[in-house]
Amino acid sequence: ASSAPSASTASSPPADAAGSPVATTAEVPVGGGIVVPAFQLVLTQPSEGEFRAFSSICTHEGCPVTKVEDGVIVCPCHGSQFDIDTGERVAGPARDPLAGRSVSVQGEDISVG
Repeated sequence: ASSAPSASTASSPPADAAGSPVATTAEVPVGGGIVVPAFQLVLTQPSEGEFRAFSSICTHEGCPVTKVEDGVIVCPCHGSQFDIDTGERVAGPARDPLAGRSVSVQGEDISVG
């Protein structure tokens, strides 16, 4: 791993999710969610038909979150947990919420802005 000065793409997410479908509604369980590593996103469905999107990068030390379980988004590095509805920290060393993203649903496709 290199820590050389970053080029313009070095700190960008691996792919641009803006406007492109990143998942389908069937993939996101009610009361839970999924992590979409290719877009550095977490998609959640806190209640039927209500979708949320957040950055998958933990606000504590920048580790990627890896799962959604028991109504929380979980970071494996230091145990921070975030609410699936608001992205707010509910446990662990993180102090700030996960960054929210806008969500649009067209038919079965979920897009994030």
